[in-house]
Amino acid sequence: MLVLIANLGSTSFKYRLYRMESTGQEVLAKGGYERVTDYAAVIEDALATLTKDGVIASADEIDAVGFKTVLGKDLSGCVLADDACVKALEDFAAVAPAHNPPYANGIRQFAQSLPNAKLVALFETAFYQWVPEARSTYALPQSWRDAGIRRYGFHGASHKFVAERSAELLGRDEVAAGTAALYQQGPAAITGKPLRVVSCHLGGSSSVTGILNGVAIGTSMGFSPQSGLPQNNRVGDLDSGAIPYAMKTLGLTLEEAERQLTKDSGLLGLSGVSNDIRDINEASQAGNANATLAIDHLIDSIRHWVGAFAWQMGGLDALVFTAGIGENGRELRAAVCAGLEEFGLVLDEQRNAACRAVEAELQADHSRVKVFVIPANEELVLAREVYRKISSLS
Repeated sequence: MLVLIANLGSTSFKYRLYRMESTGQEVLAKGGYERVTDYAAVIEDALATLTKDGVIASADEIDAVGFKTVLGKDLSGCVLADDACVKALEDFAAVAPAHNPPYANGIRQFAQSLPNAKLVALFETAFYQWVPEARSTYALPQSWRDAGIRRYGFHGASHKFVAERSAELLGRDEVAAGTAALYQQGPAAITGKPLRVVSCHLGGSSSVTGILNGVAIGTSMGFSPQSGLPQNNRVGDLDSGAIPYAMKTLGLTLEEAERQLTKDSGLLGLSGVSNDIRDINEASQAGNANATLAIDHLIDSIRHWVGAFAWQMGGLDALVFTAGIGENGRELRAAVCAGLEEFGLVLDEQRNAACRAVEAELQADHSRVKVFVIPANEELVLAREVYRKISSLS
């Protein structure tokens, strides 16, 4: 089965073409476009490039297209990307304005360009379907909750990959198999010692997720990707009372307050330097106090959420770092793990310093808790789920 994975941003389009079989998978091609203004044109160009380069003889050979959709109103899981899926995206476009409109548009374009291919959407919220209600509910009036306001969680594909791979690395193949089948069968009944993992997806957009026996039990992000850890230019957690106060005190409209919280805040707002952690690190090393504050705030927030989930699960077997900052941020990893010897986590300084964007174990030999770097592979998770979904329809 040939599966094309379409990663759509507000001005970007990236793709990977997989050959999926029951025995494994192979990446046949990948590419991308930046500063996109016409999605129909770049989709047609991508399909033409795959044909011109001899990867496929015709676009008709593509069996399925997978979309890593973010948030849908009253819809989650791994589903066919049909009219109901597009409507769910559009109904929550105001909550995820940078993601939902491009995906709704992209699904429509692919339906025209590849009329014979199956279109499948894997929602980022899917991994959190089984979070206990008490942890996914806000203390709001019933009318607000009926409107769909709850803690959803995001980066689901990334955290699911961590759940599967960490279980494999820890020799818990039964947990890995249960996590792999999660969207088709629901949580598996895992017997024996619990497997307790905290996954830190740290990049331009960051989140921390607690994973018990391969299933998410909670996450730092909530109703929108705006919440949780400080993002590159989004505020993260904020007391709701601050918004009306800032509007009155600073003379802001609601629209301007929202713009500042989503565009001028987070690491950018704290540092005053950049929304890129590399620039912020450089400024901090040069003595910029605000840049140092931004880094310290991010580290403190990560440790807060790691501790919350470790406590919720009754302990910790593995701490995992993934995504751009997690895979490359040696100093940040060391700071997150500092002073946790009494909790059984001891980082090996040399292993940590040597690790950059490769899968590795970083804990000291006598550490009870494992510390992994697992490079993100959201596209592979999506390709596998698309393959399972289409196979189940046969």
